Amino acid sequence: MAASFRGLLDDLRKAGELVEIGKPVDIRYIATLVDQSDKALMFTNVIGYDMPVVSGITNSRNRLAIAMGCKFDEIEGKLRAGLDRPIEPKMVNSGPAREVLIEGDDVDLYKLPVPLFSVLDGGPMITAGVILSKDPEHGLNAGIYRLLVKEKNLTGIDIVTPNNLHKFAQAAYKAGKPLPISVNIGTHPSELIAGCYKAPLGTSEIAISGGMRGDGVPMTPCKTIDMPCIADAEIVLEAEILPTGWTKPEGRFGEFTRLMGGLHWNPHVRVKAVSMRRNAVYYALHMPWENIWPSGPIYEAAVRRVLKEAGVQVTAVNITPGGCCHWHAVIAIRPLAGDAKNAILAALSVADMKHVTIVDHDIDVFDAVDVEWAVATRVQADRDVVIISGARSKPLDPSLVIEHGKVPVTAKMGIDATIPDNVPRERYHRISYAYSNKVRLADYTEAAATGKAAAVSVDIAALAAKIEALIAETPLYFAQLTERFEAEGFNNVARAVGQLHKSERLWQDAEGRFCLVGSRFAAQPPKPGQKAH
Repeated sequence: MAASFRGLLDDLRKAGELVEIGKPVDIRYIATLVDQSDKALMFTNVIGYDMPVVSGITNSRNRLAIAMGCKFDEIEGKLRAGLDRPIEPKMVNSGPAREVLIEGDDVDLYKLPVPLFSVLDGGPMITAGVILSKDPEHGLNAGIYRLLVKEKNLTGIDIVTPNNLHKFAQAAYKAGKPLPISVNIGTHPSELIAGCYKAPLGTSEIAISGGMRGDGVPMTPCKTIDMPCIADAEIVLEAEILPTGWTKPEGRFGEFTRLMGGLHWNPHVRVKAVSMRRNAVYYALHMPWENIWPSGPIYEAAVRRVLKEAGVQVTAVNITPGGCCHWHAVIAIRPLAGDAKNAILAALSVADMKHVTIVDHDIDVFDAVDVEWAVATRVQADRDVVIISGARSKPLDPSLVIEHGKVPVTAKMGIDATIPDNVPRERYHRISYAYSNKVRLADYTEAAATGKAAAVSVDIAALAAKIEALIAETPLYFAQLTERFEAEGFNNVARAVGQLHKSERLWQDAEGRFCLVGSRFAAQPPKPGQKAH
């Protein structure tokens, strides 16, 4: 795993996941170009600005895996390690983020290449700032909040929803004091993931990030405020949330829902200083996907935790991007009787989870067709769909009915798409092509033709007798017979089986394997009025 944001950019280049664009580009075009790209993009020639812009570095499973130095489905384990074994930050006297310092009247946020994302946004927005704040009682807090640039040294800050920074700012507002914050732009994604995690008040997200990194996050004191900053960040804003209260309208904002939110009433932030690396790179966290994807491991960790406590054996979890990595989970389990329903109830207890689908371990939770197939072939709605009314909601859910003065609640749904306990297993034997683990198409398309193979001459009656003796002991599928008698050739095996059919000695067991008439393996015909499986 790269140790810094700059190291991550190098890793993405080596993996072919970062494309550098040297042609002049209008800053208004950046968001839509990133949206069109299947790679992260770095714009080195943004018209009117001296600083490069990079965007899209965490909006895919593969790039998140590169960032965390592991497979995507192992990121949850790294987060769990950070939660279970946090490592406090390392205080240092300097760092790359301190190489250039601009303060006082020289601060000019308009010199930073802050893009416009949506046509309905209220203006250019700083989206990738890991904001550090502290409280005398609860200590250091880290979170990701948007800053709408309003003046050369003034922004809004989107803390309208209840969160720890909102609590700190509210306390400072009541005391009539500004709240110092450092805004760290261009940090390692472990800080982004930890900053998105809803840690209990008093839990240090920076220590969680240290646990994810395996080493304490390097931090250094700010110059103009009593706050630390992340020493290896690209850019740091030293700032204060002003004690003006939630009185100024700003927005609109693009939300993780992939929809536009409304106006928010937010406080103002005064930027006292900007420090940065020499030749700094501005990171524009792309909305909404770079806001969506890092949430996946967080919700996966929560789902795995509650299912473990429920005693359910989980084999895979997909917190789906279609559900904005907040609302939908597809969970594969090895169920005992009743486990699927228990899994639904446990998973829906995770705060923002709205819809859960439970499947057997043979289903690929990352393949939407496989999951839909499980729902289509294993679900009876009146038996397998669980609906819970009146649960806690995520207020950004646009389907909620909002009544003035009331906190909206939501309905939650679970689908048990596991194989029903009382249904014969042979109904769920998938089509499996013969020799799929042995034959490669390339072996037949790449090499030159070698001529027609000669047919094998075989005594069909003798071969039929051998097959009869074999299936008298063990029922076998036709494909298994062709494998046992491969040397005799497929056509001859088919003829020998045909001879057994003609002699009326051949029968099949309940799963369709060949056996003999009257043997203990032979399937029995259904009685009159009885349905065959």
